[in-house]
Amino acid sequence: MRISTIVFAIILIAFVSCSQRQETDINIQGFYKPVENPIIKADSSYTFTDPIKKQVVKWQKADVFNPAAIVKDNKVYLLYRCEDNPAAALGGRTSRLGLAESEDGIHFKKFPEPVLYPDSSEFMQYDYPGGCEDPRLVQTEDGLYVVAYTSWNYKTPRLSIAFSNDLLHWQKKGPAFAKAYNAKFLDMPTKSASIITKMVNGKQVVAKINGKYWMYWGELFVNLAWSDNLFDWYPLLDDKGSLKAVATTRPKKFDSSLTECGPPAIVTDKGIILLFNGRNATDDTADPSLPKGMYSVGRMIFDKNDPGKLIERSDTSFLKPSLPHEITGQYSAGTTFAEGLVFFKNKWFLYYGTADSFVGVAITE
Repeated sequence: MRISTIVFAIILIAFVSCSQRQETDINIQGFYKPVENPIIKADSSYTFTDPIKKQVVKWQKADVFNPAAIVKDNKVYLLYRCEDNPAAALGGRTSRLGLAESEDGIHFKKFPEPVLYPDSSEFMQYDYPGGCEDPRLVQTEDGLYVVAYTSWNYKTPRLSIAFSNDLLHWQKKGPAFAKAYNAKFLDMPTKSASIITKMVNGKQVVAKINGKYWMYWGELFVNLAWSDNLFDWYPLLDDKGSLKAVATTRPKKFDSSLTECGPPAIVTDKGIILLFNGRNATDDTADPSLPKGMYSVGRMIFDKNDPGKLIERSDTSFLKPSLPHEITGQYSAGTTFAEGLVFFKNKWFLYYGTADSFVGVAITE
C-alpha cells in the first residue's frame, strides 16, 4: 500500500510537471489554421450612437482586424479593431474596439456596441478622429485588465493605456509615455506594446522582473520599457539619451522593414518569448522568398532575468499569409498580424488580423 502511494505520488508529480511545461512551451511550428477562418468579419448591422458626433454610426461596417485576446470564465474574449467607413481611404477612418466571446476559441458572439472608442474626455485630443487601434490585452493576478492600444488623431499615433474590471467598461489612463523623461517621447509616434506575462496555475498574468513591470514595444525596432503602475511607462535609453533598440530589422529576411511587437510576451523555461510581426521590405533589402511588403509572424527569445538581452531569434516566419482573404482587402501585399495569444483547453490560440480586413486564428495541434 505504501509503495503504491509513493508510485502514485511520483506519477502525479510527473503529470503536473508535464502540464506546467506544456503551458509555457509554445511550439511555433505546430500552429495550423482551422477551416473556420476568417472567424470574425465586418457587419454593417451593428450600430451605436457616437458620443462626439451625436449620430448613429455603423461602427464595424468597413473592416474588422487586429485582435487582442484573454481567457475569462473559461471563455476566450477578443478585443478587436473595427473601422466604420468603407468609402474612406486606408488610415482615414475611425477605429473602435469591439468585444466578442467564445466557448471554443473559434466561434465568437459579438457584443452589440464597442467598448473602447473616442469620446469627449481629456484624451480626445489623442484618439480622435482616427480612433482606438490595435490592442494588446493582459490581466493582473488580482483580475485587473490592462489594454495597450494606439491612439490615432490623424497626426501622431501614440501608445495608450486603459484599465477595466470587466472588459466592458474602460478607464483611459492616457499616453503611456506622457510622464517619462519630461514628456520627451509624448509627441513621437509610438505603438505596439507587448507587456510581459507569466503562467500562474494555468492563468496568464502580468509578470514582474526585478521588481518592475516590463513591456516590449515599437515597430521600426524593438524597445523595452518599465513601469511601477502599468500606465506610466519609461522606455530604456542608451548612453546618448535615445531609445535603446533591443532588436532591429534584418536585410534579406522576413523582418527587413519592420519588427512590430505582437501579443503579450510570456516567461518560459527557455526565456521570455516575444512573438512579433515582421514586414518584408519593398526595396532590394527584401527577403526574396516572400512578396515585398508582406507581414508575417516570427519569434524572439530574451533572457528571463534580463529582458533586454536577446538570446534567440527565428530566421524565417512561422505564420504567413496563405489563405485568399489574407492576401486581399485593404492590404493586398498579404498580412497575418498577430496580437492575441492565449492558452485555452490545453492548446495555444494565436489571433491575428488578415490584410487589415478580417480576424483569423491559428491553433497548436
